[in-house]
Amino acid sequence: MSLGGIDLVVLIASLMVASTPIMLAAIGELVAEKAGSLNLGVEGMMIIGAICGFIAAVETGSPVLGFVAAAAGGAVMALLFAFMTQVLLSNQVATGLALTLFGLGLSSLLGQGYNGIKPPPTPKLFGSLGDLPVVGPIVFGHNWVVYLSLILVAGTWAVLKYTRAGLVLRAVGENHDAAHALGYRVRTVRTLALMYGGACAGVGGAYLSLVRVPQWTEGMTAGAGWIALAIVVFASWKPWRVLLGAYIFGGVTVLQLRLQAAGIAIPVQILSTAPYLITILVLVIMSARRGRAAQGAPASLGRVFHASH
Repeated sequence: MSLGGIDLVVLIASLMVASTPIMLAAIGELVAEKAGSLNLGVEGMMIIGAICGFIAAVETGSPVLGFVAAAAGGAVMALLFAFMTQVLLSNQVATGLALTLFGLGLSSLLGQGYNGIKPPPTPKLFGSLGDLPVVGPIVFGHNWVVYLSLILVAGTWAVLKYTRAGLVLRAVGENHDAAHALGYRVRTVRTLALMYGGACAGVGGAYLSLVRVPQWTEGMTAGAGWIALAIVVFASWKPWRVLLGAYIFGGVTVLQLRLQAAGIAIPVQILSTAPYLITILVLVIMSARRGRAAQGAPASLGRVFHASH
């Protein structure tokens, strides 16, 4: 199946790959924000995950251990953010920006000597089933991280909607003072939510360095963390909409590459900026149509919690 010289099956399969790192980072950030913590350090956590995962995979020869190390690296970065904002009560916006800058600098330092090295390959989960016509590349032609991202979206939705843990997390995000009065540990809930978000962002970063590229390049996240933050807003803090938003961005990203390869007479600069421009346009349209409450933002998002209240 093709349209205008573009293979639609390959396009769909490619957009799933392109969407995975952003989807992972966005679903993690959604959980953190549902608990009331605004962490703008997603980019920093992703780049740390990318280098930690790359180093671990290269040194051990195991991409699985690479992803585990990436999750740990992202979680540690999130724990640092939690300590600064939940214990020292620093400004969340400023701390998040600092975390991104710190992550970019630290990853550059850790990555010295790893340029030009190829990591061990991450095999496809279903092997030869990916060779089936049409359904093969789309459904079976991916590695386990793609399927993990889909499971995390479904699992996050189920936990937030149907479990007591999800109810407590949402209560903390909506009114931390009331949650504290009921005996819930607001700081603990927010710290765990932030660490989950950091781990997801770390795995998303490692997907870039171990699968999508695969190699280590300084600053290789290239704004993916900021797109993940935008997708959480686009999704109105709903997990399934995160999936939709990530696929839209991934689809536009892949489409502009395919259009370039097909020789479409559109300036390459316009095609390269299209995914980001469309993301901004969607956010502007949504902001104009709906207010904060209608968008579903947690009422205590970004607010400092004082246990003495």
